[in-house]
This record gives sequence, structure tokens and C-alpha cells, in this order.
Amino acid sequence: MSPKNVVFKKVCKDKSVTVYMGKRDFVDRVDSMDPVDGVIAVDPEALQGRKVFVTLSCVFRYGRDDMDVMGIAFRRELYLSTRQVYPPLQDKEKSVHTKTQAKLLRKLGDEAYPFFFELPDNLPCSVAMQPSATDVGKQCAVEFEIKAFSADRQDAKVKKRSAVRLMIRKVQFAPESQGPAPCVETTREFVMSEKPLYVKASLDKQVYYHGETIKVHVQVTNNSSKNIKNIILSVDQVANVVLYSNDSYSKSVDIEESGDSVSAGATLQKTYSLLPLLANNRERRGIALDGKLKHEDTNLASSSIVKEGVLKEVLGIMVSYRVMVKLIVGGEVGLEVPFKLMHPKPDAAVGLSTMCVCSELEEELVFQEFKRSYLKGMIGDDDEEEGNVSGGDDMAPKEK
Repeated sequence: MSPKNVVFKKVCKDKSVTVYMGKRDFVDRVDSMDPVDGVIAVDPEALQGRKVFVTLSCVFRYGRDDMDVMGIAFRRELYLSTRQVYPPLQDKEKSVHTKTQAKLLRKLGDEAYPFFFELPDNLPCSVAMQPSATDVGKQCAVEFEIKAFSADRQDAKVKKRSAVRLMIRKVQFAPESQGPAPCVETTREFVMSEKPLYVKASLDKQVYYHGETIKVHVQVTNNSSKNIKNIILSVDQVANVVLYSNDSYSKSVDIEESGDSVSAGATLQKTYSLLPLLANNRERRGIALDGKLKHEDTNLASSSIVKEGVLKEVLGIMVSYRVMVKLIVGGEVGLEVPFKLMHPKPDAAVGLSTMCVCSELEEELVFQEFKRSYLKGMIGDDDEEEGNVSGGDDMAPKEK
């Protein structure tokens, strides 16, 4: 039996345009980036002479789309690129197709046309701040979207019934090379103590993968006259909103109160285990996630990587991680050990079901169709129009 390959399918309300994509997660490998590709199927009768365009956009949203304070809308388009798909501007038989596109074109027939985008190197990865159960509207996020629509011309007003949107994600994979294993030490002197307290905390490596246990090696030499009553360890996620504001969210995504004590003059060497998972933080507002697709699960946001020459501001939301080691000794003695939390490279990935869903196409395609609200009997705003689409040139954030 041939293996089944999932293809995502979404059709616009007037049935004139249908989008097919072999995957919705596109990988940034630091030195290279997956192209965004798919196929558009058209119905010439439903189009009634209109053209078909497809856009790829990257948007930073700080609040609701209609939020406006002192003339500033809290929504910024970081990137927008538009292609005309139908009528085709070049012979599709002569163009180069990915394996996904080639299979879809053979299956869908003559009224199917490929599209292809190459993302610039300086765009952020998908990040979304987890809302609370009482929050309404769209969350603070960096989002990527494919939109296909039919119109008389590219900059014309677009009716919602003639457009189809499909959210995608740009995800960060770990770089080829890792830096040195993090190690932090400190010495604390106390009044009325002749000798200090020495604490050292270290990790096995700099980069950890989602779902991987973090081993924290703690060494305490307590030459002071103070007694250490407890040792508390945590993994903190720090999310900085660097566009429009300087908001910073620091959340402990895993914590262990060991209950270990170290009396005056004693020593301790021990390895602790921490495991940061979204599963244990689903109800907490302000946790940064690796984007969020309605029909798929996600995970804690990966660590942000700032590439050379890229302004931090265009990243929208920057995410970092640290292990906190706190010693309770009449007050607190603390250490911060930074590390990176990321996706493994594809050959090392285990259980990442959403990654590279359609990497090798064989014989059988399975279409996962997204149901629109009107199919469920809900009232739609058929005749509403959307804003103008870019005049054609790719728009991207400026570099230094």
C-alpha cells in the first residue's frame, strides 16, 4: 500500500479559487530557509474573467486590528509579496516545481497553477502570546499568511467571498554548531561570616530541544556561618515585545522546590532535572508559543536568533530562556544560566508530527479540507470588501 501524504486544502466561498499546500510549517535553518510553495486551482466559469493572485504576508499584531491610540494602529505589515497565478505569466510546464507541486498538478489537471515564494532572511519566526480564557479578539503575535483571491486587478477591492486565507508558520531549527556549555558561578559574603558562600551551576550543553530534559548541575560550598534552607530551580521564559513597546513577560515554565538544605561549613553536589512543556502551562496568560494554527497543536516558543545585520525591532517578539537557581539563606542568592530551546534538525527529530508532513510524495494524496463557517449554517458577511493589496513589489523590513 502506498503511504498517505496529507495535503491542506481550502476553498473560497464563491468556489472560484482553491488553495492546496503540502505543509504549513516552513523551517528556518539559520543558513537556509524553506521556500513557501503550493498550488492554486481555479474555476474559470466562477471567475467570470477575473484574475487570480496569491500573497504571502508577515504581520506583527500587538492588539486588535481596530485598536488605534493617538493615530497609531497596533498592527504592522513586516513583509508582503504578491504573485499573479491566473492567467499564468509563464508556461507552467517550463517552470521548476517542487515534488509536492508536481504531484498536485498531475492530480488536479489543467486548471491548477503553482505558486512559489522565497522568504527574506531577516524575517522573524512565528510567535504568539497565549491569551487567557477571558481575552477576546486576536492575540499579540507574529503571523504568516497565504491569501489567494480573484479580482479584476491586483490593487482592486477584494470581496471576502472571493478570497481564501491559510495561516502558515515559520519555525526555527537549531543551528549546526553549538556554543560552549553554559556555566555560572558566584561568591556571596555575609556580615559576621569570615568566609563566603560559593555556588556554581552548569548545563550539559547550550541548545536543548523541545521535550528534552534539562540536567542542571549545582555545586555549593557553604563556608559561611549561614544555613541554606532550600534550593529552588526553575526554567524561565522571557518574551520581549520589541515593536511598539518595551513590554517584557517573564514566566516560569517549570519549577522544582528541592527542599535541599546545606548547613554552615557543609558542601553539596547534585544534579536536578527540569522539563519545560506547554502541556503544563496551557492555562497561563502571556506564555510565548511557536505560533498557533487552529487545527494543530503547538509548543513553547523557540529561542529567537538575531542574524547579523537585522534590526531587533523587526522581530516583533524576542524569546529567550534561562535556568534560575535560587538559594534561600535568610534572603536569596540567585544565578541565571542562559540556554536555547529549539527544534532539532529534521534528521534528529522524533515525534514532530507537524514538521515536514509532505516531504516525499509517492502515490496517494489525502486532502485535509478546512470547513468554512457558512458550511456550518453560520451567517457570513458575503459582500464585505477587504483592503487594497500591495501594488506588486515585495515589501520587507529594512536592514542595517
